Amino acid sequence: MKNKVKPRTLAGTMELLPADQIIFNQMVDKIRKVYESFGFLPLDTPILELSEILLAKAGGETEKQIYRFNKGDNDLSLRFDLTVPFAKYVSIHQNELAFPFKRYQIGKVYRGERPQKCRFREFYQCDVDVIADKLALMNDAEMVNVIYEAFKLLDLAKFTICINNRKILNGFFEYLEISDKKVEVLRIIDKIDKIGEDAVKVELDKIGVEQEKINQICQFILIAGKTDEKMAKLKQMGIENEVFADGLAELEKVAKYVKAFGIPEENFNIDLKIARGLDYYTGTVYETFFDDYRNLGSVCSGGRYDNLTEYYTDRSFQGVGISIGLSRLFAQLKEMNLIKASTEAIAQVLMIPMTEEASVFALKVAKQLRDNEINTDIYSNFSKDMKAKLKYADKLNIPYVCIIGEDEIQEKVVMLKNMKEKVQEKASVEEMIRIISK
Repeated sequence: MKNKVKPRTLAGTMELLPADQIIFNQMVDKIRKVYESFGFLPLDTPILELSEILLAKAGGETEKQIYRFNKGDNDLSLRFDLTVPFAKYVSIHQNELAFPFKRYQIGKVYRGERPQKCRFREFYQCDVDVIADKLALMNDAEMVNVIYEAFKLLDLAKFTICINNRKILNGFFEYLEISDKKVEVLRIIDKIDKIGEDAVKVELDKIGVEQEKINQICQFILIAGKTDEKMAKLKQMGIENEVFADGLAELEKVAKYVKAFGIPEENFNIDLKIARGLDYYTGTVYETFFDDYRNLGSVCSGGRYDNLTEYYTDRSFQGVGISIGLSRLFAQLKEMNLIKASTEAIAQVLMIPMTEEASVFALKVAKQLRDNEINTDIYSNFSKDMKAKLKYADKLNIPYVCIIGEDEIQEKVVMLKNMKEKVQEKASVEEMIRIISK
């Protein structure tokens, strides 16, 4: 007798039952639809890459989290995001692409971190980026529009897209002469919503920031009001720094374009705490939050970067992009019962032929249905009784059952049963198509 291996799924990966997979796929389809509506082109890069390609820019914690192994003479790694493979792709194909190059990619990435609740080793990211030798700021505003349309179509909860500009932060820290403490300061002010202003002041004091500068930092990040009011208050602060001035001018221009795109005020906000952790962001940065579920963290993030391909080619590219971490978002929303499928079944009708002869007729009817874009399944086990067959359709949430016996063949009709309303009627194939297609 063979030894049995206990079937189990690796921790930190997501494996869904069909009903949940339908919901997940519908979310992917909606995101893809929005991305393509803005003219972004599809792209797919290999999950496996040569390690030297992925590690060209990586370091620190990122390098520790990469799944890396040798196969023959090849040193290989699994991609940990979609941005680095994108940079490689552009470097290889730069003479074949039209710039600005707008691409989207939806695929799995891998990170060897400790699995936690709603955090995965293998997960889907949904990215869009646009790059060019010199990229207009209108593209930064278009990213806000992309996020808005995606989450409006997903229809999950009320949301706010928060933006900032890294130059404003960098220039402000230069003005205060605390650039050497920039990383620590950003880490502390990022917690202000959780721990409050007083606790932030205490932590800033602990790292050696002077009291006057602490007050200026808090005054800066807590500027309130609508977009135009915040811009006016930033200008009134009298911060004399060239980097700060450039960032402020860029942010003002992006905000003007966002307004032109017609993004409602309640879905857009300038948030001076937004910094994004990745060092390569050099301008506009984005984070998106569900208004009533801020504890979920940002559900869509990104920003503008310079020199995407610096490790692969001498040609310099500017870019801006955003990413939705779909696996984590799905897991969180599922746990909170905030998502549901627009349809609970793939098949719209289940054909139930009662005899071998009826099955031939059923196959012909099924083809007519599929030709009319009606997803059709056929129950082929004649030994099961009708109760079992109907139970099968009910368990799969198939809305219609089409029963075909000898009488139906002779009359050239079908018996169509509405599983939800528990009623049935004889109908021609043409009538059945009209009923199901309503």
